[in-house]
Amino acid sequence: MNIDNTQSQMRKGVLEFCILSIIRQGEAYPSDIIEKMKEAKLDLFEGTLYPLLTRLKNASLLSYRWVESSSGPPRKYFSMTEKGEEFYKQLEATWNELADAVNQLTQPIQHSQS
Repeated sequence: MNIDNTQSQMRKGVLEFCILSIIRQGEAYPSDIIEKMKEAKLDLFEGTLYPLLTRLKNASLLSYRWVESSSGPPRKYFSMTEKGEEFYKQLEATWNELADAVNQLTQPIQHSQS
């Protein structure tokens, strides 16, 4: 088995949740999202991010606005919609349940001492 492929699949599974978590904290520009992901040791590339942002926007989970830039073309800043907030809450609950279950299964069994 290829560990790189397994790791990649695990990361892809939480990518949407992580991106929404960043945008939920405040309006975000794509390069800021990439930077925050890198700081968290989750590499994300533009070729992965932009299609995902478009899909989330088309699902009405995100909206965006154009902001003029003094150093180039206008920038697109993304923010969470009300529908996105509801979706995020469901993802968060699912993540917490999953994380709890995985932690329970991967922690050493504590034997009670009599």
